[in-house]
Amino acid sequence: MSNRFDQLWERTGGFPGLVQSSLPPVALVAANGLWGLYPALATAVAVALAVALWRAYRGQSLRPAAGGLIGVAVSGLLAARSGEARDFFLADIAWYGVAALLLTISILIRRPLVGVVWSAIRGAGPSWRHDPASLRGYDLATAVLAVVFAIRFIVLQRLYERDEVLWLTVSKIAMNYPLWALALVVAVWAARRSDRRLAYCTAG
Repeated sequence: MSNRFDQLWERTGGFPGLVQSSLPPVALVAANGLWGLYPALATAVAVALAVALWRAYRGQSLRPAAGGLIGVAVSGLLAARSGEARDFFLADIAWYGVAALLLTISILIRRPLVGVVWSAIRGAGPSWRHDPASLRGYDLATAVLAVVFAIRFIVLQRLYERDEVLWLTVSKIAMNYPLWALALVVAVWAARRSDRRLAYCTAG
């Protein structure tokens, strides 16, 4: 099981991926203060591209970098279209809101997404849904993840409304590590608990 989590963590970029995802918005804020919006957008895209090239040079997975580059490009287009630096964060805010909603809905329809995704990664069926304890565990893990996205949405939305570009960047980075760590711990606990229960039932 630990190998599967290691593989999943690697696909998302791991800790270096979290750090690297913070670089484009930091570059945007710094460059915006020095040269203005459009040079700042070019700088953020250049930094995201540099991250992708660095990962390629080191032979690391390009999935996180490619996703980050696309995200920065979309964010940059939104900001360039409006002429406001704060719109660089608009796509992230929208994603956090939609993700929180989808995760909540998955709990309500008894298909908690953490359980659905984990069973798909394992290539297992939906047997965990018939075990009340496993279902409750995945409900909890999915709820924690929904709260993580909801907190990020609420905080960034309020800062967006106040046009606090610097604090948008600070909050995005500051909330990254502790909130994702909490969600990961609960998800690992739920998955291990469910796998042990199902293995015991199968053996019995």
